[in-house]
Amino acid sequence: MIRLPHYNNFLPNECETTFFEAVTHERGCRAEEIPCALTAQSVLFGMAGRKMMIGSRGSDLALFQAGIVQSALRERCGREADIKVIKTQGDRVDTLSFDKMEGKGFFTKELEEALLDGTIDLAVHSLKDLPTTQPAGLRIGAVGFRADRRELLLVTEPALAGAGVLPVRPGALIGTSSARRKAQIAYHNPELEIRDLRGNVPTRIKKLRDGQYDAIVIAAAGAQRLGLDLSGLETIHLGLEDFLPAPAQGVLAIEIRDDHDETAPLMASLNSSQVEQEVALERGLLRRFNAGCSLPLGVYAEITRSGMRLAAVLGLKERDRHTGLKRVDVTARTSEEAIATAYDALTDGL
Repeated sequence: MIRLPHYNNFLPNECETTFFEAVTHERGCRAEEIPCALTAQSVLFGMAGRKMMIGSRGSDLALFQAGIVQSALRERCGREADIKVIKTQGDRVDTLSFDKMEGKGFFTKELEEALLDGTIDLAVHSLKDLPTTQPAGLRIGAVGFRADRRELLLVTEPALAGAGVLPVRPGALIGTSSARRKAQIAYHNPELEIRDLRGNVPTRIKKLRDGQYDAIVIAAAGAQRLGLDLSGLETIHLGLEDFLPAPAQGVLAIEIRDDHDETAPLMASLNSSQVEQEVALERGLLRRFNAGCSLPLGVYAEITRSGMRLAAVLGLKERDRHTGLKRVDVTARTSEEAIATAYDALTDGL
């Protein structure tokens, strides 16, 4: 619930009195009790009662995340929505590692096509899967709902050994298909054998339990959101300063059509300005490389009293051999300065 001034961005002055009288009379409430995103467009054009359609991938995690947005639309905006499952290229091709897949948008293209043809009203993505540029006619309407952005190391008990960032015994088999994770694993524990690991989060954990791997690295956000049973496994949250996550890890993005007047006003109620600033830094750096998930880039941003902090690592490789990491940690007054300084430092000499 918010006060009336929030609506001034959406209402022409001559409509304000009529709009609020109509809504308060219908709901039997005071004007200041109107849910924040029950906008003028919804009432004046009779759209408030229409069910919206959310597009989502079909994995347990994707559907859980779509459910977060579905609940937020209901609780914050008074809007009901259904969820439509759409299978993407990344779901169909589950044998290749990400660094061997060509192009961008492996988990988003089909959802975006459904948005453009009007099959769905909005698409819910893990923002780290979304390319840094959107197709013509689409835009990111809101970002937020950030979960733990750290990485989670899961280790079978016999493989746990030593100290350091990755306390896994030498020669153990560790699973990941992420180029970013591979580069950091090779740097922190070069005696581990890295093998590709695909599948949704529960499938990856099952493969670990079945003995196909000694350890795996996954995003903490996915395991936490699904409330997965990790009993019998050693669980180690990797510190942000030690093992850097993907740009925008743990953040949800809501993608909409540019011309969809019904959906756009709802986004202000779902967007987090703090998260928006953080991911603008993280994805801004990724955009400078003009690359997708095949780039071995780890990054996280903080908005501090000192300015915009951007920490990043870039994996170095010669042929098929990991040779190290380049690291940068900058604080600047503006996001543009932070991104430019970080990019120049990471690419210097390459």
